[in-house]
Amino acid sequence: MQQKSLLPVNKRQQDIIDCARESGFVTVENLSEKFQVTHQTIRRDLAFLSDNFYLSRTHGGAFFQSGISNVNHFSRQAIAEKEKIAIAERVCDIISDNSSVVLNIGTTTEQVAKTLVSTRKGLKIITNNINIVNIVAHSPNCEVWVAGGKLRTADNAIIGSVASDFIKNFKIDYAIVGVSAIDKEGTLLDFDHDELMVTKTIYQQSRKIILIADANKFERKAPYVTAHLKDVDTFVTDKKPSKEIVSVCKKNNVELIISPPNS
Repeated sequence: MQQKSLLPVNKRQQDIIDCARESGFVTVENLSEKFQVTHQTIRRDLAFLSDNFYLSRTHGGAFFQSGISNVNHFSRQAIAEKEKIAIAERVCDIISDNSSVVLNIGTTTEQVAKTLVSTRKGLKIITNNINIVNIVAHSPNCEVWVAGGKLRTADNAIIGSVASDFIKNFKIDYAIVGVSAIDKEGTLLDFDHDELMVTKTIYQQSRKIILIADANKFERKAPYVTAHLKDVDTFVTDKKPSKEIVSVCKKNNVELIISPPNS
């Protein structure tokens, strides 16, 4: 369970929280300009707000604690559970037997892994997600390759340059990639720079990119650009996105598949 905030905040710090709540993410530079104080002052404010569980720090700024990326892993598994199952089942229709598949971090990719090993044979699975390793490790239907690197214990993700370099050893048939946020322009966003490195390499090393995201990810904000919808071959989601996102898919010949959950 997440800890409660420990100490009260001053007016500027409350205003910073409000800015983060409204936009999802705030930067040191923008806050310094907005409040007419030094970068050092803002960094102290953000450190205080992070230490007291109001915000979460990242390089160059902070994001609001209610963001889905801040929910612990077990809680995220319960968010949109039926939607994730529907997405996973549709994704597995695309994957053929005897394919190589890379899956990255996220509870939706974990659901895909569960469905894949029960419906497909002869798979080579590459991943930087220890939870996926635990799902597929004892399946007779797949060979498993695991990236090394820095372990992020909050969600059992393996991140950083070592993991990225490992992925470069493969040319992969299908990448099944999750994302933290998709803005209305079609930019794919994430919260962790070390995770970003691995995801970018996955895009580079894969023949076909399948983006998976439930509707909770639409038009959210996060600080780091992973890719763009134009880099994706197929986008599988549970609900029709905004007209702006639909337009981006159409303009860039991205196959948009809507797979709503069974009621």
